[in-house]
Amino acid sequence: MESIINKRCGWAGTDDLYVKYHDEEWGRLVTDDKTLFEFLVLESAQAGLAWITILRKREGYREAFCNFDIEKVAAMTPEDIDRLMQFEGIVRNRLKIASTITNARCFIAIQKEFGSFYQYTLSFFPGQQPIVNNFKSLSEIPATSPESDAMSKDMKKRGFKFFGSTICYAHLQAAGFVNDHLEGCLCREKKI
Repeated sequence: MESIINKRCGWAGTDDLYVKYHDEEWGRLVTDDKTLFEFLVLESAQAGLAWITILRKREGYREAFCNFDIEKVAAMTPEDIDRLMQFEGIVRNRLKIASTITNARCFIAIQKEFGSFYQYTLSFFPGQQPIVNNFKSLSEIPATSPESDAMSKDMKKRGFKFFGSTICYAHLQAAGFVNDHLEGCLCREKKI
């Protein structure tokens, strides 16, 4: 079956880093705001790039952005942006680096309003429950959804950058708010 390799979603391929990410993280429900912030930072950084590029630089992002400590990232300055433009461990794009700081500040505002980013995210879902899709092939998986459309539109109004509907949908998949593991995938039935 073209959609499944070794009983995994086809996109996982054979790269060890991709396989580990697929098997241990992608599609598992994340309730912890620090991890949700990490996923948001990484998805935003990925815009226009291959996901494997970001996975390979993940430790660099962890180092550059204070182990994804939201308060510390929100307090970063233009001098920090200049410093990070010289750091090879991340994608050196000034707008993306600046957006990470802006997004941290917006993330904190959402936490104050909703109690957590997790609760904010659930507010876009019917019955405030994650969605489990029943796709058989990669070609069936959409790039966006009504939930990602609504969430990214709201986030844009709140000042978030590099977080359109396609990136938002990828974030929702990664963080398990949408389970798009294909039917037959060994991770599909794991508790989300």
